Amino acid sequence: MKKIIYIIFAIIFISCAAFFKSDEKLINYVDPFIGSGGHGHVFVGANVPFGGVQVGPTNFNKGWDWSSSYHHTDSIVKGFCHINVSGTGMSDLGELTIMPATGKLKTGAGTQENHMAGYSSLYRKNKEFATAGYYKVHLERYNIDVELTATERVGLHNYNFPESEKSRIIIDLGEGSADRPTETYIKKVNDTLFEGHRFSTGWARDQREYFSLIISKPVSDFIIYDRHKKFKGIERKGDYVKGFLEFSTEKDEKIMVKMGISTVSSKNALENMMIELPHWDFDRVKKNAEQKWENELAKIKIKTKDKKKKRVFYTAMYHTMIAPNLYHDLNGEYRGTDKIVYKDSSFTNYTLFSLWDTYRAAHPLYTITHPERVSDFVNSMIKIYEHQGKLPVWHLRGNETNTMPGYSGIPVVIDAALKGFDNIDLEKVFEAAKVSATGDFEPGVKDLMERGYIPADFMVESVASSMEYAIGDWGIAQLAKKLGKEEDYEYFINRSKAYKQYFDPETRFMRGKLSDGSWRTPFDPISAEHRVNDYCEGNAWQYLWLVPQDPEGLIELLGGDEEFNKKLDELFSMSSELGEEASMDITGLIGQYAHGNEPSHHTTYMYAYSGEHYKIADKVRYINNELYTDKPDGLSGNEDCGQMSAWYILSSMGFYPVNPSNGAYVFGSPLFDEVVLDIPGQKQFKISAKNNSDKNIYIQSVSLNGKEHKYSYITHKEILKGGELEFTMGPKPNKDFGKEKKYRPESIVY
Repeated sequence: MKKIIYIIFAIIFISCAAFFKSDEKLINYVDPFIGSGGHGHVFVGANVPFGGVQVGPTNFNKGWDWSSSYHHTDSIVKGFCHINVSGTGMSDLGELTIMPATGKLKTGAGTQENHMAGYSSLYRKNKEFATAGYYKVHLERYNIDVELTATERVGLHNYNFPESEKSRIIIDLGEGSADRPTETYIKKVNDTLFEGHRFSTGWARDQREYFSLIISKPVSDFIIYDRHKKFKGIERKGDYVKGFLEFSTEKDEKIMVKMGISTVSSKNALENMMIELPHWDFDRVKKNAEQKWENELAKIKIKTKDKKKKRVFYTAMYHTMIAPNLYHDLNGEYRGTDKIVYKDSSFTNYTLFSLWDTYRAAHPLYTITHPERVSDFVNSMIKIYEHQGKLPVWHLRGNETNTMPGYSGIPVVIDAALKGFDNIDLEKVFEAAKVSATGDFEPGVKDLMERGYIPADFMVESVASSMEYAIGDWGIAQLAKKLGKEEDYEYFINRSKAYKQYFDPETRFMRGKLSDGSWRTPFDPISAEHRVNDYCEGNAWQYLWLVPQDPEGLIELLGGDEEFNKKLDELFSMSSELGEEASMDITGLIGQYAHGNEPSHHTTYMYAYSGEHYKIADKVRYINNELYTDKPDGLSGNEDCGQMSAWYILSSMGFYPVNPSNGAYVFGSPLFDEVVLDIPGQKQFKISAKNNSDKNIYIQSVSLNGKEHKYSYITHKEILKGGELEFTMGPKPNKDFGKEKKYRPESIVY
């Protein structure tokens, strides 16, 4: 009997062990340093999903690769800032900086060439650690250990000081990544509470950030400098104001600092802080941040024996949730694009919309993984429209930067509207989209409306702009149709085909057309001069395929399926030479396909529309396995606020939204043996790949909920129903899969 009992307990123990192993923490696979080297430009530090605070180390800005305030190759830290961009190709933010120090007071950060002239410190990579919601580093100069974590609106710092009669916390409001402060202000409220603001101009032309800071130990002295000039008193308004919070410390004394932020007032920043973080329990805040990340990561569970792939996947998920950023105080107030303070608790306001990038895959991904946030993203964009007269193009901290061609907010709001998300006013979405697409807001739109194309002698990037506009116009047409606006439908569906104006049948490329109707000459399809030619960060080879809204029309222009496939084959097989003065954004090249830049992201999947679906597999697998790694340089281009990672997440699951607004996902080659998606309504959608391996990359057949699925795509509606999608994989192509036209994806799926 005892033997039976022991066996039963052994079985229970083994079962429990297996359970806990399968229930391992997913945050353990997140490595924030992936993409912090090379040209990834990702944020490194502590935050919570889509949080308003990103608290992390900041280096001296040494150019493009320091766009996020930090680069993995660096070894000098000048402070720890509270708001950051992640993965962008331009520098800004990196501000509201604080720095612990000891010894002689230094009035500035110093320089890259002479950091010892200021308060900056060296740090070593073997004494630096980061995971989701937590960052730690040792400051060599001061022998201070720094730990960072965060809530949605508060950054929490834990400093372990050495013994010193001259210890301090520096609040430097002059420092930023690449902007210029226009007004800085600091005030001592009492011995532990300090407040102020930083107004600046840069990529965000009129940025306004307020803060309140509480230190865990009363300061013995408060010293103010503006630049290198000392001022008496408890407050100062100036250009480059900084405050020095002076005190003495014993050996290993812990000093904690928390900074709440607001775009409205220091009062709101204090209220945000007192509600979100009324205590000094660092471990509690860290665990809460980690749990928030764990909850979000658990929305997708993958099954694979390859731990490197797990690190890449869950770090990619992490990267897609750094932006957009919360931009709303707890009392419901936020500062609009028009700089007016609004109070509205009917939605949650967000900022930092890198739409030229994220409309392609990140926002479609959010409709699957973050449906609870989609209406807030859309309503934030509608509010931006009400404040500035048009939908956002590239929105940064309440500022329209107008970066990149197109009106890329339109596909995002249209996709959400067509997918039927609650709390979205379809008429308002249509109004915002139509006004944005017909007003005198974006370059060349009026010429497009008058001539049917944008003359290349009127502006640079005319081809890129018009082709991006056409994608948005297609979406407007579909929403007009849904709302019964037939006249608007006809107008915008015709405009969505304006890309045909640029097709030169002789060269078989999209070319710049001059105001007299002739082609711009000379013409070199591989030339990719940065921001001066007819394309944007690309060339004619890459932009030929930017017709995700009408692949059938592009196939017809190129002479049918066979000619289309030949041209697409050539794209991937030809030389990667780009000519002189090529854009530095064009990276991750396979032939002339550039995975490091967003206009190419859908191109691999275009084979599905021309009957040779099987040709997607080897390219997608190569990109997944070779252009995404678990190293600091593990991204082939800028992360761009989650877009690069969203491509990986979707493609590794086995599909991708070629048309970002039609609710269809084209099959590729699933990377994992099994993926389970949490679906609203306590449902799950399981994706399994039988016989999957590095050799068995080709889809042999597909079944959906046990029935044969001959279509080479799946719809958003089918995923939301829950169930199981099963791929059967093999080492050789099944050339018949998806070949028949009735099984190919189409422009119109809804």
